[in-house]
Parts: sequence; structure tokens; C-alpha cells
Amino acid sequence: MNIQQKKKEILEAFTFRHAAKSFDPSKKISDEDFQFILETGRLSPSSVGFEPWKFLVLQNEELREKIREVSFGGQGQIPTASHLVVLLARKDARYDSKYVEYIYKNIKGFSEEAFKPIPVVYEDFQRNDFRILDNERTLIDWASKQTYLPLANMMTAAAQIGIDSCPMEGFNLDKVTRILKEADVLDDETYELSVMVAFGYRAEDPKHPQARRAIEEIVEWVM
Repeated sequence: MNIQQKKKEILEAFTFRHAAKSFDPSKKISDEDFQFILETGRLSPSSVGFEPWKFLVLQNEELREKIREVSFGGQGQIPTASHLVVLLARKDARYDSKYVEYIYKNIKGFSEEAFKPIPVVYEDFQRNDFRILDNERTLIDWASKQTYLPLANMMTAAAQIGIDSCPMEGFNLDKVTRILKEADVLDDETYELSVMVAFGYRAEDPKHPQARRAIEEIVEWVM
């Protein structure tokens, strides 16, 4: 592997990526390419390995239109995107939940004996170290933060294969929640909306190049 070439390709992908305001509706992402994008989301890291997320891929045009009507930040993206993904955050990512037990026993393969100290360790982490258990909101917000890891990875992976994206927080949370509940695609006892992201092929090139602060302004070395 040529490391220098790989680094160049990765930086080119970051330079290529921009928040597309609309997509070319005639161009669709292939099933193979979109499965690749989703897989990079699935393989993303999460705090203490809880994976407190779910990805809803919304391809129903009627449902998308309802969401567009209550999304000031997705007017051009939602109707033209090849794929629209809603990232959901779990509400039950507590140390003592059945979900955490499932993750450790069924996904990670822990035995009953090996699992016993897990709730003890993570109660201390959630209650005292990060104060995640102060109230229901802090727990959900902690889980919601985790969804931004697969969000970023999916957008970067897409850019590396020439696919555009746009992350979106510009929507009314209560109204989109109600729309998804009425469509019977959201279990709001278990999940809460975190963020949306549209994928497709840009309708036009960005009018301005990326503008970012200098590396010296955002990085401080402590030796």
C-alpha cells in the first residue's frame, strides 16, 4: 500500500465533500454503493460499545414530502436525494437495561459470569464520571452524540467514492417524530430522532471553496 497516495486520496475526499443543497434526481446511488455507506456506519465506534442507534432509510416519497414540509433545512435535499437516512438514538442505553445486557451477551458473546461486573462498572461511569444519569434528557443526549460518529463516517465514505451528502438538523423534532410515528416506522418508546442525512449526486458544484480556520488556530499542543 502506498501510504502517501492513500493520505492524498482521503484528504481529496474531505475537500470534495460539501453540504449539497440539492441533488440530481435522475442519478441514483447503486444498491452496492449504498450498502457500503451503511456498512461504514454499522462499523463505527460508540462510547463503551453500546451502539445506541438505528438508521431509518426513507425512500417513500409521500413520507419524505411530509418531512420536507416541516424541515426548513431540507427543502432542496429531501425531495431530490437518492437516499434519505434518519439516525435515531436509543433512550434505553442505561447500564442496567435489557438492551445493554443483550449487547454484551448476544453481540459481544459475554458469558453470564463475564457479564456480572459490566453493570457495576458502567453505572459508575454513567452516574459519576459523565453524570449521564442526572435525568432522562442527559441519557438521551449522550446517546444522540454517539450517532454523529456513524453520521460522519458515512459521509466521508460516500465522498471517497464520489457520492455527495448533506447532514440536516433543520427540522421540527416533534413534527417529524409525529410523522414517523403515524407511518408506524418509529418506536418512540425506544428511540428519539437525532439527525438526518441526505445522499445523492450534486446538482451543481459549490459556488465557493471550503473555508476553514487554520490548523494553528484550532490545535494546541501540550507537551
